[in-house]
Amino acid sequence: MKKRILFLVNHDIVIYNFRKELVERLLSEGYEVFISSPYGKRIDYLIDMGCQFCPIKIERHGTNPFKDLKIIREYKKLINEIKPYAILTYTIKPNIYGAIAAKKSKVRVLANITGLGTAVEKKGILQKLTVLLYKYAFSNINTVFFQNEENMQFFQKNKIALDKHTLLPGSGVNLEQFQPLEYPNTETIEFVFISRIMKEKGIDQYLEAAKYIRNKYPNTKFHICGFCEEEYEEILKSYETQGIIKYHGLVDDIREILKITHCTVHPTYYPEGMSNVLLESCACARPIITTDRSGCREIVDDKVNGYVIGERNSQDLINKIEQFINLSSNEKKKMGLNGRRKVEKEFDRKIVIDNYMRKIKVFKRFG
Repeated sequence: MKKRILFLVNHDIVIYNFRKELVERLLSEGYEVFISSPYGKRIDYLIDMGCQFCPIKIERHGTNPFKDLKIIREYKKLINEIKPYAILTYTIKPNIYGAIAAKKSKVRVLANITGLGTAVEKKGILQKLTVLLYKYAFSNINTVFFQNEENMQFFQKNKIALDKHTLLPGSGVNLEQFQPLEYPNTETIEFVFISRIMKEKGIDQYLEAAKYIRNKYPNTKFHICGFCEEEYEEILKSYETQGIIKYHGLVDDIREILKITHCTVHPTYYPEGMSNVLLESCACARPIITTDRSGCREIVDDKVNGYVIGERNSQDLINKIEQFINLSSNEKKKMGLNGRRKVEKEFDRKIVIDNYMRKIKVFKRFG
């Protein structure tokens, strides 16, 4: 009988966009792969690859404890039915509730900390509660993967799953899918913001900078891609009507946008694991401008493959955009190529997959 691997995630994007290659590797080596996730269109692609889908409802930002207890019950039922050899979990709720559900079954669990989230990063009752939940859930976990050093230090400081920690280069980036793109040779310099449109991702700073720069440098364009939170819908419409930005909504293949843009701007102050937006932009040989915070600073070398800015600092962002505009075309292109070399050396997704397979094969040898 084939060994079964169960993925617990809160969104189809989490597994298809960033773990598809791991799924392919597991399938190619003879494992059965089960995916527990709310339904999304990418689930169909995973089923076509040979995965089995186990639907579940998870409110990603909900805090209703009764609904969360239901998730634990559903995970327990799923584990008892599938009898997985190992469980791979991602994001806060699947990490915590999946590990709790697996406790009595003694199934091996590999959790991936994809970022602490605002509730955990800020001191207060929610942080204390989440730390307690992590301590209980991870008391006998096999491995906890971290995407950046700062997140790992937080777990070490709070004595959560000590001696079970492994640092990864984020989710890595597929260097074959995201190849260097020809650098645009146009008079107009085009920037892009790629993210969920929410305050903590730095959208206010981006809009403020776009308004100032467009007024001073008419030969610039500012693009925005991503799902828009309700509070920003009218704001984006207003900015687009004024000709300050172009909003594209959700984009299935971000390479189509990167083809026409000269620089990716990511002024986030959200507690991320490792920014996939920046990794994919660098892989496509695009310079980046981003904040000096964990999950971003690891990817940017200031003035080498982009610029570093202070958090929530619109003026700093404006200054760095101006510096970028005033570079020659060759200097801009060189920055992009420097970024490609950096991700080739440090952030190849194969590094992540190899780490997972080593852990799983240890199970195979001793389990």
